[in-house]
Amino acid sequence: MKHPDDDNELFNRLEADVAADSDTPARGHVVDLDKARTARGESPDPSPDRSANSERPQSSDSEPTESGNGRPTPVDSSVPTVSGPGLVDRIKNSKRLDVFPAWMKSRAEFTEALGWLAGHVGHTAAYHAVRVPFVYVPKLVWRSPRGALNILCRIGRWAVDGEGEALRQYTATNEQVDEYLKLSRQRDRRVRLRAILTILGAVFALGLGLFLVFGAQPLTQVLAVTVAVLGCGLAGAPADAPLATRAVIKTEVQKLTSDIVVKAMASIGIGQIASAVAKGQDGIRFVAPITREGPGWRADIDLPLGVTVADVADRRARLASGLRRPLGCVWPDADPNEHEGRLILWVGDRDLSKTGIVKWQLANARRHDIFKRNPFGIDPRGRAQSVPMIQHNILIGSLPGQGKTASVRVLACGAALDPSVELWLHENKGTGDLDSLECVSHRFVSGIDDDSIKYAADSLKLLREEVMRRAKAIKMLPRDLCPDKRITRQIADKRSLKLWPLVGVFDECQNLFAHPKYGKQAGDDAEFIIKLGRALGVILVLATQRPDKDSLPTGISGNVSIRFALKVAGQVENDMILGTSAYKNGVRATSFRPEIDAGNGYLAGATALPVVVRTAYLDDNATHAIAQRAHALRKAEGTLSGHALGEEAENTSGPSYDLLADVAAVVPPTEERVWNERIAARLAELRPEVYGGWKGENVTSALKPHGITTRGVAGMTDDGERTTRRGIVRDDLTKAIAERDENRGAA
Repeated sequence: MKHPDDDNELFNRLEADVAADSDTPARGHVVDLDKARTARGESPDPSPDRSANSERPQSSDSEPTESGNGRPTPVDSSVPTVSGPGLVDRIKNSKRLDVFPAWMKSRAEFTEALGWLAGHVGHTAAYHAVRVPFVYVPKLVWRSPRGALNILCRIGRWAVDGEGEALRQYTATNEQVDEYLKLSRQRDRRVRLRAILTILGAVFALGLGLFLVFGAQPLTQVLAVTVAVLGCGLAGAPADAPLATRAVIKTEVQKLTSDIVVKAMASIGIGQIASAVAKGQDGIRFVAPITREGPGWRADIDLPLGVTVADVADRRARLASGLRRPLGCVWPDADPNEHEGRLILWVGDRDLSKTGIVKWQLANARRHDIFKRNPFGIDPRGRAQSVPMIQHNILIGSLPGQGKTASVRVLACGAALDPSVELWLHENKGTGDLDSLECVSHRFVSGIDDDSIKYAADSLKLLREEVMRRAKAIKMLPRDLCPDKRITRQIADKRSLKLWPLVGVFDECQNLFAHPKYGKQAGDDAEFIIKLGRALGVILVLATQRPDKDSLPTGISGNVSIRFALKVAGQVENDMILGTSAYKNGVRATSFRPEIDAGNGYLAGATALPVVVRTAYLDDNATHAIAQRAHALRKAEGTLSGHALGEEAENTSGPSYDLLADVAAVVPPTEERVWNERIAARLAELRPEVYGGWKGENVTSALKPHGITTRGVAGMTDDGERTTRRGIVRDDLTKAIAERDENRGAA
């Protein structure tokens, strides 16, 4: 577009050229504007003084360079060149739209759609079937006299050509004699013919009536009267009072248009968009037509340069106000396959919180494979969302009453439906939310007392030992069976290896990690399991309603791979669950409304980008039914174990041996300092069934919970060389034993 100051700039430059030419005497010039414009197109800047240019420093790469004739040459050539991918490459890289919609390609969604259609048709049929004998028939009978009168009046008006009366009156009033005479003759012809037809019809109707009264069978008489009454009832219906009412009232929503979107985007406070709209431009660019997607509208938008999707998501409430839609209907998302300025704006027909209870896809399933994704819920567009569990750990957090335990139930039930999974359930709230799954649990506890907390802490200690055992077992497997050194379906099915998936659920884990006695060690064990157990088939599902550094150690929150945050109180809690900078990037679980959005949360780690998910809901009855199917399946395959078989809980108050006493036995009082590797060798000799295979680092990790720290210890090797290695001081050992014995005596 030509700027209005372009012509003024041209004259200013010409004046500068004249003033710079000191050899030419001042005189008037006739300027050829066409040549001047041509020269301006070739050189955007006036030709500078050669002497001045000789003293000017060399320009950078971003500045024009001088050509051979002394005229500056732009870096970017004005001659357009063909660049970028060719036609074939553009066609290859183009995005192909689906031939069939997503719900037709998914068996579950297709079945659900057919079920909805059948339910809709069935509801409509039942609604009207109930009202036919009690509402519709009485209405028709009541309206039949009026309908009979309406029929007679219409016949009479037709017979006398009443519909042309207004036109004949108009011609008579305006003294249009010729037209009036033509209409009168036409009326006479019509009336003669219609009168004959009316008389014949009346005679036929009289004869038919006499036959029905005196000669017809009773059934025929009943049918005739029924048809006559119903027909007259339909004819007597007022125009503003239809016979039948609607069985389903459709929700009418405004169609999403580009004008609405542009106005809404200009109102959310982004300067680049607002200023462009103020100048009569759109400010945004639609890269595809606005289309229907699921129960709503989708708009693909390119934002202005420098504006990101996070900037729009940060103003979601303003955007909803600009669109005049409820907050739960407006969901701005990024496109993971495009640049950071590509916005996918989805506007639903109704609030996500009003979609009702989401049915779990496995609610009626016989079994499930945990190596496949576990159905979890739906996103705002109605698309099914699932969570991978193998090789992942899951953290769930929210304020109380926002659907956290319901989310845990969905994951636990998915694991229970795989008979190869060993399930460890710990519900440290004491309300019995997971009691239905007790019958399939290897370890199970429900309570908030110290014994229940200790039981959960002991489980983490056992899981830590199990991770260490599995690491050694995986290392020994042949390469052809386990090339990637991780648990697979094939390995899990080999029961002799004892490497089946193990899922540990810790609901209300803040009560465990914040416990003054067991919390610190439980946190260390959980962090160890999360870091190393991922590839070994050990999965932790942690749920908390108090995500802070005391009740959720940072080593845990920083290493889980899948996170689900329902409504949280603030930015700190948001980032504790969803990860550092999640709030800054527009992923804000603080935006959910208390109670209204219960069950809605941000799911991160399960998809390329965080997505809002409304979790499926399983009440206690549904959970019990799933647990019974899982119990029968495990019983048939012989995979019930531990608590599910009524076995006593494993003794985890300490090992059957006394580690400190054993270390004291192998480190005599005369040896003040000793290397850990020598302690490991002596322990292996003392109890090979317990300490066999231990190394120096095993001694370090085993003594750490007892408060004994390792340090650099100088000593002599077997070859007589003096060196420093990690070891302990015997005084620290005796001190730890004394404190332990004193605490036991006090207890």
